[in-house]
Amino acid sequence: MTKETKPEFSKLRAFIWPVHAYELKKVLPMFLLFFCISFNYTILRDTKDTLVATSKAGAEAIPFLKFWGVMPAAVIFMLIYSKLSNTLSKPALFYTTMMPFLIFFSLFSTLVYPNLDALRFDSFANGVNALLPEHLVTGLHGLIESVRMWPYSIFYILSELWGSVVLSLLFWGFANEITKVAEAKRVYAIFSMGANLALIFSGGAIRYVSMLRKEAAVNIDAWQVSLNYLMGMAAVACLVIIGLYWWLNKYVLTDTRFYDPSEMQPKKKKLKMSIGDSIKFLVTSPYMLLLAALVICYGISINIVEVTWKKHLALEFPNPNDYSAFMGRFSQITGITTFLMLLLVSGNLLRRKGWGFTALVTPIVLLITGAGFFFFVLGKEALEPFCANVLSATPLWIAVLFGAAQNIMSKSSKYALFDPTKEMAYIPLDSESKVKGKAAVDVVGARLGKSGGSLIQQMLLILLGTNLFGITPYLGGILLAIIIVWVIAVKKLEKRFSAKQAEKEQASA
Repeated sequence: MTKETKPEFSKLRAFIWPVHAYELKKVLPMFLLFFCISFNYTILRDTKDTLVATSKAGAEAIPFLKFWGVMPAAVIFMLIYSKLSNTLSKPALFYTTMMPFLIFFSLFSTLVYPNLDALRFDSFANGVNALLPEHLVTGLHGLIESVRMWPYSIFYILSELWGSVVLSLLFWGFANEITKVAEAKRVYAIFSMGANLALIFSGGAIRYVSMLRKEAAVNIDAWQVSLNYLMGMAAVACLVIIGLYWWLNKYVLTDTRFYDPSEMQPKKKKLKMSIGDSIKFLVTSPYMLLLAALVICYGISINIVEVTWKKHLALEFPNPNDYSAFMGRFSQITGITTFLMLLLVSGNLLRRKGWGFTALVTPIVLLITGAGFFFFVLGKEALEPFCANVLSATPLWIAVLFGAAQNIMSKSSKYALFDPTKEMAYIPLDSESKVKGKAAVDVVGARLGKSGGSLIQQMLLILLGTNLFGITPYLGGILLAIIIVWVIAVKKLEKRFSAKQAEKEQASA
């Protein structure tokens, strides 16, 4: 069937599955590609949280790791990626970027974890603790322990980069390159369904592995068995991702029905930018700055709430087995909720209400659920009699459940609404802006958002010489201010997105 004879969808078909039969050759492998990437994202995310939060470092290490570990690593990656993008073909750049993840996660459970006792920096960490005054030992506890447990820290950093590099940069960069705006309105929500089905399957896999650990013999390291399964699944998924990308380039994108470079952007002489020019382009472009503002505000907002919740979660589940099992169930529920939002809300909201309205839903959801979480956490002592007499539970357990609900709603809104609208904003841009600007915004911008939230938390920890419980009241006020900035940025970007889309359509015509 040619593009000129495509039939219109019925109302029900347009609502549930707005894809033509011939398009399955492109849509299905993209669906599976996003499924595998998101499967690994959940496995790595839940494993890194279990490693760090249940270790001696605790949740207090997370703000320090995000700022002093993840942020510098993201900047270094962006510089290398930007340089390689000028010399390698796009397929070679994809494969080169995937290999470090495949190698490290394959070796972590087989070589690194079994030799953890020999690799730790115990002498250094103990020496620093002996030199520092008591209030700084408390405030810097997370930083010192993350240095002591540096193999866990490296695992945490690379797991964080997986979301920014492979999910945001590689997948969405590839999707934006081969998809038109009109097509994206139909299929981006379907791609995201693959990601959220992966949450359900990966969450189930994590829970299954957790139950295997409980049945392990006394003389066997149960967590070692768990890591072998988890990292084995991650390595296999990496290989499938590489295979799907190769197949798409060889058998799909060679068909002009699915990808015609002349239709994707106006023809122009290819411009090569140096690393410095690439960063300068981001700083001097109001459009890219507004996009960066959205990413940064989301990162700060989710980080402020999430770290406090993980502190409560580690207190409720100090055993890695129980912690990992809870995170597996959490991921499953998040996947189901997000899948329903993608099926019933995302695509239809974009088509009926437009980009701006849809982009505003995520900050509003974060504002409402975040306010509820902080209200409950700060008032849990006053609510203790109510929890014990009416709910037959401890305030800590209710706080964990309330925080889980907050995280599920915020993540579901992010996957179903924030990501599709953010990625659509790149489509009207020229090829150079997509590659260099997206690398800067998605990798550095995303990490700056999370690292910015981490910087706020670690500064409060050090200045007040306390733990996460002591800084919680301040974090609530900061969250409100960040979301206000976020809403303003969405309104301004909406006008620029509409203008650029009109320009691109006119140029294509």
